[in-house]
Amino acid sequence: MRMLQGRITSLISHCALFLTGTLLAVQTVSADVLRVAVASNFRPVVQELADSFSRQTGHRVTLSSASSGVLYNQIVHGAPFDVFLSADSERPAMLEKEGKLVGKPQTYAYGRLVFWQPLNAKPDYQTITEWRGRIAIANPETAPYGLAAKQVLEHFHLWGDSRIQLLQGANIQQAWQFVATGNVRAGFVALAQLRADKIDSGYLLLRDELYTPIRQDAAVIAGSKNQPLAEQFVRFLLDNAQQAFIQDAGYYPVRDVQPTRDAQPVVEPNAGSESKIESTYTQVYKG
Repeated sequence: MRMLQGRITSLISHCALFLTGTLLAVQTVSADVLRVAVASNFRPVVQELADSFSRQTGHRVTLSSASSGVLYNQIVHGAPFDVFLSADSERPAMLEKEGKLVGKPQTYAYGRLVFWQPLNAKPDYQTITEWRGRIAIANPETAPYGLAAKQVLEHFHLWGDSRIQLLQGANIQQAWQFVATGNVRAGFVALAQLRADKIDSGYLLLRDELYTPIRQDAAVIAGSKNQPLAEQFVRFLLDNAQQAFIQDAGYYPVRDVQPTRDAQPVVEPNAGSESKIESTYTQVYKG
C-alpha cells in the first residue's frame, strides 16, 4: 500500500514538474512575441518593417489591423496589444489621458491622401468638382483618412451634395478595395496603398492644405508583458533607415519635409477650365 502511495506521489510530482515547465515555456514564447495593433493604411509597410525587426532581434511580431477607431476600442476593452500604430494622434492621446499607455505617444509618419480614378490617366481637381455618382471613402468617424476625405469634399462644397453617393468602407483598406475591384469608379485612398501596388498613374496627389495633417502616432500599451521590446520597436520605427523606408512607401517622415513637387494646383468649384494656382508654400512637420 505504501509502495502504491509512493508511486502515486512520485507520479503527481512528475506531472506537476511537467506542467510547470510547460507553462513556463508558454510564458517564454508569449513574452517573445510582440503584438502590434496597426491602422489599415500602414499594414503593408509595417509588415516589411516587422520582418526586418524580427531578423535583427530574433523576436516575432504579430500584426492586427483595422481602423484606428476600432483598434482604440479594442485596447480600451483590454485587448492584449503591446504597441498601437494609429493613423491619427487623437486616439493615442485619448489612451494616454485614460492611463492606458506607457509614456507619451510618438509620431512615426504623416499620411498622404490621393484621389484615385484608375480609368483616368490624369485626374485633376476639376475631376473632383464635377464628379457625379458614387465615390469611395473610409468611414470618417473611425478612420483618419476618411475624415481627411470628408474635409476635401467639404472644401469643394461637395459634402452632402445629393449628386454624389458615398460608399463608405470600414477602413481605408476597404475603401481601396471598392475602387480596385471596380465597385466604384473612384475614391479617396492613401498614397501608400498605391505605392505598395506599384501604381504610378490614375491618381491625383492632394494638396496638404486641403485637409488636417494625418499625423500618425505610435504608443506602448500599459500592461504590456513586453514593454522593453515594445519601446525598442517604436525606437526602431524612428530610426533614420526606417524613416527613409517609410517616406519611400508614400508618407512624410517625422522630420522636417516639404510637400511633393507633383501635387497639382487646385481648381475651385465653378472655376471653369482655369486653374487657381495656390502660392508655393513650405509645410513643416515636426514629430
